[in-house]
Amino acid sequence: MIHETAEDFAAALPPMQAIAGLDFGDKTIGVAVSDTFLSVATPLETIRRKKFGADAEALAAIVTARSIRGLVLGLPRNMDGTEGPRCQSTRAFARNLSRLPALADLPITFWDERLSTVAAERALLEADTSRRRRAEVIDHVAAGYILQGALDRLRHLRGA
Repeated sequence: MIHETAEDFAAALPPMQAIAGLDFGDKTIGVAVSDTFLSVATPLETIRRKKFGADAEALAAIVTARSIRGLVLGLPRNMDGTEGPRCQSTRAFARNLSRLPALADLPITFWDERLSTVAAERALLEADTSRRRRAEVIDHVAAGYILQGALDRLRHLRGA
């Protein structure tokens, strides 16, 4: 089920279960996962996009293997906060995921991802990561930034 607010998403999450963050792009899907305490996001991998069925199968495999109980998709808003075609594509992807039997029970929400790739790029540059390696990991590092933002909001909602 898709939840538009962090409050609704938090209410739908089972306790002590990990969630995943996705940086959904045209060519790749960056994936990050949390710990079961919902405190730390860890970049995991980048899925090379093919067709929706193959993409969903790859995500379902991660969800199953990692016992993921919620998804946070980065919502690529414009800098002025409006939603354009990329947001529509992300929302359509979320709707399609929520209709799949393997993922239908997972709560899904969105997190404003403005500048997440810029932050990920800056962190990788500061770590003196080679251009080639940055290209390999940028999407799942950006997913980590997206997920960490959502985790921080969830922690605030819990009053921790």
